[in-house]
Amino acid sequence: MTDDTETPVPGAGGNPLSGPQPDPARAAGHPDAPPRVGFFTDTSVCIGCKACEVACKEWNAIPEDGLELTGMSYDNTQGLGADTWRHVAFIEQRKPLGGQEPGVGHEAVDVFAAAGALGTSPSSPGPGSTAPAPGDRPGDAPGDGPPAGAPAGEISPVAPEGRTELRWLMSSDVCKHCTHAACLDVCPTGSLFRTEFGTVVVQEDICNGCGYCVPACPYGVIDQRPDDGRVWKCTLCYDRLGVGMEPACAKACPTDSIQFGPLDELRERAANRVAQLHSAGVTDARLYGADPGDGVGGDGAFFLLLDEPEVYGLPPDPVVTTRDLPAMWRHAATAAVSLVALTAAAFARRPR
Repeated sequence: MTDDTETPVPGAGGNPLSGPQPDPARAAGHPDAPPRVGFFTDTSVCIGCKACEVACKEWNAIPEDGLELTGMSYDNTQGLGADTWRHVAFIEQRKPLGGQEPGVGHEAVDVFAAAGALGTSPSSPGPGSTAPAPGDRPGDAPGDGPPAGAPAGEISPVAPEGRTELRWLMSSDVCKHCTHAACLDVCPTGSLFRTEFGTVVVQEDICNGCGYCVPACPYGVIDQRPDDGRVWKCTLCYDRLGVGMEPACAKACPTDSIQFGPLDELRERAANRVAQLHSAGVTDARLYGADPGDGVGGDGAFFLLLDEPEVYGLPPDPVVTTRDLPAMWRHAATAAVSLVALTAAAFARRPR
C-alpha cells in the first residue's frame, strides 16, 4: 500500500486539502505515475439501459441491493450506496430536448383524468388506438392529416413541427474520485488511498468501519454495509486498470455515454461536445465536475448535464469538507495557547 498522505506539488498552492492540484497521484507518493485517468459521462446519449449497473455488479461481485422502485420512475436502485456503485437516474421533464417551447406545456392537464381515459376511444393511447383523424386535433384545419411520421393505425409520438412533448434525462452516477478527496483525508487506518492512476480506492480488508468518511464525502457517495459496517464504493475497476483494461461499466455502455481515458483528453472532448450541443440548440448543456478550480479541485469522474445539477440530485457547488481543517487547527492551537497564558497570568497574580 502506498502512503495516502497528499502533499502539495510545486505550484499547487499552500493548502494540500484544497485548491488546484495538477497531479494528485504524484502528490500522494507516486513519482512515476501514468497520466491520470477518469470518466466522462455524456448524459445526452444515455438511454437508461442500466448495462453499466449490471457490468459493475458482475465484475465486482456486488450483492443485490433490493431492486425497489422509487414509484416516480423506472429507477430501481434509487441512489449510490455500498451495494450500488453505479446508479442510473431517470428524470422526466415536460419539455423537448432543446428547451421549453411556447405552447407545449401541460400544466393545465388533469393527468389522472387523462390516464383514466386511456384506451376508451380510437384516438386515445391504448390498445387499438390510432392517430387522430384529420380535423380532430386542436388547431387542425380542414384537410389536415396526422403529424409527419405517424404510421396509419398508431398513435404518434411526434408533436407538430417535430417537437417531442417530454424528455427523459438519464444519467449514470458514480463516485467522483475527487482531486481533493475528503474521505481519504479523514480515514484513520489508510483503508482509503490514492492510486497511481489518480483514483481513490477502498481496501475493505483494512477498513475498521469507523464511518468517518461517510459524512466527509460532499456527494454522499461512500456508504457502509449494515452487516459489517465497512465502507464500499466505486474503485474505477482498479484491478482492470492494472492490466490495461478499461472499467467494466465503460466497456459495457452501448452508446459511449460513459467514456474512459486520460482525464485531460476527456476534458477536451467534453468541451467540444458541449460546443456541438450548443450549436444544435441545446443551450442548457453544461459540464459538471470538470473545472480544476472548483471546490474539490475537479472530479476524476465528471458529467455533461442537460439541466441544473440539482435536477440530477447533485450538489450545485460541492466543496471538500476538509478544506478548512488547517485553519481550524490553527484557531484551536491559538485558543489553547491563549488559555494557557491566561491561566499562568491568573496564578502569577495570586497573592503569596
